[in-house]
Amino acid sequence: MTHSWDSRVAEVWASADELSDDAVLASIDSLVAEVDETEGPDAAAAAFEAASVRDYLGHEAQAEPLYRDAIALGLDAARRPQAQLQLASTLRNLGRPVEAVELLEEHLAEHPADEWTAAGAAFLALALVDAGRERDAASVALAALSESLPAYGNAVRRYALELRR
Repeated sequence: MTHSWDSRVAEVWASADELSDDAVLASIDSLVAEVDETEGPDAAAAAFEAASVRDYLGHEAQAEPLYRDAIALGLDAARRPQAQLQLASTLRNLGRPVEAVELLEEHLAEHPADEWTAAGAAFLALALVDAGRERDAASVALAALSESLPAYGNAVRRYALELRR
């Protein structure tokens, strides 16, 4: 994968709000078509971008298998956490919150304290609500929030954990 390809993908995403849905899809699909490998990190990145654009456009059923392909093909460390979160969100939107919860719990175990933790917690809380586990959702959300509180963070974290008991 060339830096140029990644830059051109980033340019499409940066202007996506200004483009029509058809133009965003065509632009990403055109870039994906440039990747002719069937395995490895280039193919994984291409599958991820193909999934992401379909997800962005609300075509979650088309995005799901592409996310799974991207992960199976070996996404790089920069894209893999993003793909896990986006796949989980897609599963939730497809009415499969229990699968989303499982994937997000796995994601948070792999990323307990990094740039992906808060986003993982947010999506997990949403999936837990959809799975009928509102107390667990509140616990997850409050525990994540407690990390950013300048005062009372420890108290909020303890109360959040008590919600799960």
